[in-house]
Amino acid sequence: MLPIPCLPSIRWIALSDRQQRGWSSASKWNWILSNNQSTTIDKCHDVMLFDPMWYETDLTESRTPMWSQIAERLRRAIEDGTFRPGQTLPGEAELNRRFGVSRTTSRAALDFLETEGLISRKSGRGSIVIEPRVERPLNRLSSFSEDMRARGLNPSYRTISSQLTLARPSVASELKISPNSPVLEIERVLLADLSPMATSRTYLAPVAFERAGLPTIANLDEGSLYNWLQETAGVALTGGHERIEATIADTNLAQTLGLKRPAAILVCHRTSWTSAKQPVEYVVLHYRADRYSFQVGLARS
Repeated sequence: MLPIPCLPSIRWIALSDRQQRGWSSASKWNWILSNNQSTTIDKCHDVMLFDPMWYETDLTESRTPMWSQIAERLRRAIEDGTFRPGQTLPGEAELNRRFGVSRTTSRAALDFLETEGLISRKSGRGSIVIEPRVERPLNRLSSFSEDMRARGLNPSYRTISSQLTLARPSVASELKISPNSPVLEIERVLLADLSPMATSRTYLAPVAFERAGLPTIANLDEGSLYNWLQETAGVALTGGHERIEATIADTNLAQTLGLKRPAAILVCHRTSWTSAKQPVEYVVLHYRADRYSFQVGLARS
């Protein structure tokens, strides 16, 4: 017997093992605890606190289509942790029985969630909840580490190469230096919770390493390049501009990012400068489109 503590106006859901593996036809138990009440339950594996809306099987009669109501309940269940990344959503047949709808309706709900980037549908595996996209505002210059930590993820880096090279005309133009000037070229894989999120190819102008020397591989793997620039090289980046475009990952990039081809990626070209408008960094980033999105603030003039 498992005692349940008293909490006002909270619904506790006890789930069997089979239910936690994807909501099969196994039975479920619902209890609503009101003020100053307590109870005990048995024959359950765990007790979880979830959004009660998901456990209501009746759809409302309104202008909102039934498929949209089902999709909204599934979306909320994903957001509140009822269904976590890597878990399988109820299939079309289960949704049909649960809500009393046709297969076309349940399929439309799952199709919508897929287009929203919340699930991945694979033959033989069902609808898998995927990791949420990391959102980054475009009106703020921030490092990859800052972006990840702001969303509760642990950033890390894997340096592929770091070498002095001569600036090509396109790189020299971005950094406002003469062609064939020495630049430091750094290639890294950017990870969040040990999962590849992006790759970066960075070019640093001579001002970044003339006095401080070159960063070691250990320096680059330890953390943010922006931190190294500010704390070791004494160069603070205060602004920049960025251009974003979409493309398809080639074989090597798809393998590095753990993607199955064909896979869409976001390509960002960024130039960052100091308060004196002196360009220091030019970087080309390739982001996983299924894990990253960008936000732009708009105003009507």
